Amino acid sequence: MKFYLILLFVVLGYCVQAQDPLGNISGRFRGIKNAGTGNDSLAKRNKFEDSITISYRYLDTLRNYKLDSSINDLTRYYPIPAEYNYLGNFGNAAQSYIFSPMLKSGWDPGFHAYDIYKYTVDKARFFTTTRPYSELNYLLGPRSEQFIHILHTQNIKPNWNVHFEYQLLNSPGMYQNQKTAHNNYLFTNWVQSKNKRYSNYIIIVANKLQGSENGGISDRTLLDSASYSQRDFVPVRLGGNTGYSANFFSTNITTGTKYTDLHLLMRQQYDFGKKDSLVTDSTVVPLFFPRIRLEHTIQYSKYSYQFTDASPDTGYYRQYYNLNPDPDAAYNKEDNWKELINDFSIYTYPDAKNTQQFIKLGAGVQNLSGLFDTLARQSNLEPYGYRQSATYYNIFGHGEYRNRTKNQKWDMTAYGKIYFAGLNAGDYEAGASIQSLLGKKIGSLTLGAQNVNRSPSFIMTYANSAFNYMKAATPDLKKENITHLYADIYQPLLKLGLTGHYYLMTNYTYYTDFYRINQYNSLFNVLQIGLNKVFETGKTKQWKWRTEVYFQQVVGGAPLNIPTIYTRNRLGYEGKLGYPKLNLAAGFEVKYRTNYKGDNYSPLLGQFFYQDAVTVPYKLPDIAAYVNFRINSFKAFVRAENLNTFRNLNGNWGFTNNNFAAYDYAYPGLLIRVGIFWGFVN
Repeated sequence: MKFYLILLFVVLGYCVQAQDPLGNISGRFRGIKNAGTGNDSLAKRNKFEDSITISYRYLDTLRNYKLDSSINDLTRYYPIPAEYNYLGNFGNAAQSYIFSPMLKSGWDPGFHAYDIYKYTVDKARFFTTTRPYSELNYLLGPRSEQFIHILHTQNIKPNWNVHFEYQLLNSPGMYQNQKTAHNNYLFTNWVQSKNKRYSNYIIIVANKLQGSENGGISDRTLLDSASYSQRDFVPVRLGGNTGYSANFFSTNITTGTKYTDLHLLMRQQYDFGKKDSLVTDSTVVPLFFPRIRLEHTIQYSKYSYQFTDASPDTGYYRQYYNLNPDPDAAYNKEDNWKELINDFSIYTYPDAKNTQQFIKLGAGVQNLSGLFDTLARQSNLEPYGYRQSATYYNIFGHGEYRNRTKNQKWDMTAYGKIYFAGLNAGDYEAGASIQSLLGKKIGSLTLGAQNVNRSPSFIMTYANSAFNYMKAATPDLKKENITHLYADIYQPLLKLGLTGHYYLMTNYTYYTDFYRINQYNSLFNVLQIGLNKVFETGKTKQWKWRTEVYFQQVVGGAPLNIPTIYTRNRLGYEGKLGYPKLNLAAGFEVKYRTNYKGDNYSPLLGQFFYQDAVTVPYKLPDIAAYVNFRINSFKAFVRAENLNTFRNLNGNWGFTNNNFAAYDYAYPGLLIRVGIFWGFVN
């Protein structure tokens, strides 16, 4: 059935190949990581050279972006952002040091610890390219850790582009039962009619994320014992003694998390407006200015969230979850969802010559079907398996005003969305922002405000979720309300950026331990200030210090712990070393955070939870050395991480002075990663 649905979406897009995308897509702007600045080696085209003109945009944004060819930051090509901490292995559950609450209303299944490894509809790119273009990225780490990313895009016709991406992550880890195996693929297709009235967009996204869960180290003091300098001998709480495997094709997870999702989206637009043309010396370029646009979006999604343990340790389950599973039977919990959204919108363009100014009104229906399974008993009084199902719906409306002025200096947005009826009735989100590009000397400014009233995640609210261990004792949760004010300033001459965020929150919902849910109903706020600056020296300013500093403060008694200071610094050389085609970036990276009582992690739920008892051990700043270079479209990266772990332990020198991500989750010692990233113009 899945194959036929995918085939249907592809065929529908191809059937309109005689017809195209608008240069201006409606929707609320989303800041997406790795969006190029337009200063790129692929941005100019000479038909007599192996060059290309290529740009891309996202489904709900107006701006076009260029591919980024910079080499000073490996995280541009790496799934884990620099400000994230993760549970000891590439691909494990992760969360950001920088506080950023969910600002999305409506239904949320509640599983986000692996979000950074996913492809999403929001991240899907629609390309425009003069020649077929491909990328092959390969990263090799310790113990056969591998990361592969493949991209291909081409315009079959000037008004028809297809784009495909595939990503594979496989890492066995340095500690027991840490193996990760993630697979993702993404396909986009857009086509526009020759008369520019009809546009069709298709997105297909699929993710399969698998991560072993070891419950943390049983005894942290063992890390200071020379007998356990080889870290895969350190005992862990869950799934231990699984054995190390470097088999690239082995994806067997006996104790851990398995998340899969599939998204099929098709958007169709039809415009009513005015024809025009641009006459040059040799050609006539047809133009079309829309005045009214009709838009229909249909999206079908499937989600599966599973935790499995082939041989459950009864003592662990009893101690942390008050459960008594059968040690001779596999323990399994699973939530499955199907989602269907139909959305219809109408646009009006007040200025016929400015298609980046519009008013949009729309409404939609969301249908949800959930199936909640367990294949093991939570207590000896339960049957060996039970299954529950439920259906829900939401009816919502939304509106938006967007105006990007003709001189491209001002970009104004106001939007709103409200749920009228259904599962999440009463949820809403609203916001407004203004962006100004004031020139190369003055810089840019962004000001904005948001207010979100949202239902807590489904697994925290409803007892029928297989992951709600409180069941009948689940508290009656109120809707969370978040007000967000923000400002961003960038001064290009000083190469200085300033950002400020202020959050005002009430009814904050959180986990108090491995499975208990609570809500903090009092009002509290979070202040966040960030600075990024580039210092340069040398004859050609080739020696650089890139620094990022964030200050965060929680005001009030909220159950929220975040580091007061987080900073990332890169100090090194960036230049050509006398070779015009060779770009080199080499130096050291230092990351530091102040000590704080960071969240612990619940492996059965896949959730980070609040704790206020212990400070997460952080011995020294994280230090890495890197050498990166680029020749034309070929890029290579060599990186040595966790140099800070070097010490003498009982007369033996080694990389054993580990920092911690959470109280019982240690980072590994020295890691050396080598990456090759190659772009091909076909």
